[in-house]
Order: sequence, then C-alpha cells, then structure tokens
Amino acid sequence: MSEKPLAGKVALVTGGSRGVGRAIARRLAGAGADVAVNFFRNRGAAEETVAEIRELGVKAEAVKANVADPQKLDVLFQEIEEKFGGLDILIANAASGVIRPAMELEVKHWDWTLNVNARSLLVAARHALPMMRRRGGGRIVSISSLGSGRVIDNYTAVGVSKAALEALTRYLAVELAPDGVVVNAVSAGAMTTDALQFFPNREDILEEARRRNPAGRLVTVEDVAEVVAFLCSDAAWMIRGQTIVVDGGQSLLI
Repeated sequence: MSEKPLAGKVALVTGGSRGVGRAIARRLAGAGADVAVNFFRNRGAAEETVAEIRELGVKAEAVKANVADPQKLDVLFQEIEEKFGGLDILIANAASGVIRPAMELEVKHWDWTLNVNARSLLVAARHALPMMRRRGGGRIVSISSLGSGRVIDNYTAVGVSKAALEALTRYLAVELAPDGVVVNAVSAGAMTTDALQFFPNREDILEEARRRNPAGRLVTVEDVAEVVAFLCSDAAWMIRGQTIVVDGGQSLLI
C-alpha cells in the first residue's frame, strides 16, 4: 500500500474541529488528502486543526456551516468547490442531540437531533455526488454509535438518529455504487470526548467501559480514525453498506 494512499484526494469532515472529527481529519491528511474542516460555532478549534493539518504538507481550510440547515449545506459545498475544486471523500461526523428520557423529549428536540445526525447525510451526499462523479468515484463514511442498536439511558433521540443514519448508509451504498461511490459507517464505543459531557452519569459510563472492555482499555479517537482511513482506501473497495463497530469487543458482552 502506498505511503500516501489518499494523495491528491479532497476530504470533507463535518464536525471536524474537535474529538473524533479532528482525529479523522488529521489521519486523512496524514494519508495525503487535502481536508476541509467543517465547524459550526468554534472557529478557534477549527483553525487549530487546520494549522495542524497544514504542517503535514497538505491543503486545509476551515469551512463553517450548520449541517442541520440545508441552505447552509448549499453554501458549504459551493465553498468546497471554489477552494478545492471538487470532493472525493465525505465524512459525516457532525452530531448533536438532546440527552433526555423518551417521555421528556419535545418535538423540537426530536427534529433537531434527527436533522443534524441523519438528514444532513442525505443532503450532503446529494451535493457530494456530482463532484465525486466528475472525479471517477468517491467515499462516504458516516459516524455512528452503539446506541443505534442498544438502549442507553437518556439516549433516545440520539440513538434513533444513529439508527436512521446507519439505515441511510445502507441505502446510499446500493444506490451510489454504480457511480463508484463506496459508502459505509463506523460505530464507536465509549470514548473520552466532549460528546459525553452532557450525560449525567458520564464517569460511570467510562469506568464501566474501561473495566469490561475485552481489549483492556477504552476506545480512542485515533482507533476510530484508523478504521475510517481504511474505509477511504482502495483496500476497502468491496466493503459496502456496512457498519464497522470499533469498541474493543465490548458490545459482544451481555
């Protein structure tokens, strides 16, 4: 395999300024890809990520957009066209959601969570497809979580949105295959990231994951980034519509 298997490729990482998104952006850049780092509110973190990526010798730009807003996504992809001339890789990582029991969710909570975590992939894929067609194909990887198929306290809206994300990944994998676009998902186990800060039992979740993980440690953002980079490579050409679980085997335990 080439030392820089993604050289000459352009990648967009939504929610790419922090946590898993940042690790993915750095890993793709390390493999040679130019990277558009999407952010919504925290420009400072995005610019830090961009600076780190540029040190790897590739092009990087921070691009602002609320992925829950289709009009903002219109502008985002226009900006990518102008700054990078096209797109080869779309990483649907941006996520949000209201952490509450099902009976405490309001309609606005549901709509917000589903729009950010699931609908955004559909809208982004529609924009990415013409660019990928012009470049002979592409890769789309969505980032999910174990709550898509398991019940986690207070995780109702997010878990449902991730289940929708995985289902959409399967449909896109089949529909876009004739265009040379490979679509998959990566589902990550519990990690020490900002995403857990809204859970009232954050420390309990991490301690339980650490104690029971067959691999002997927590999943890291770098673990997830490595699998995403693999799915973006030619070596993963025949993997389509799959959700690859990266959790050290913890989800195998009863």
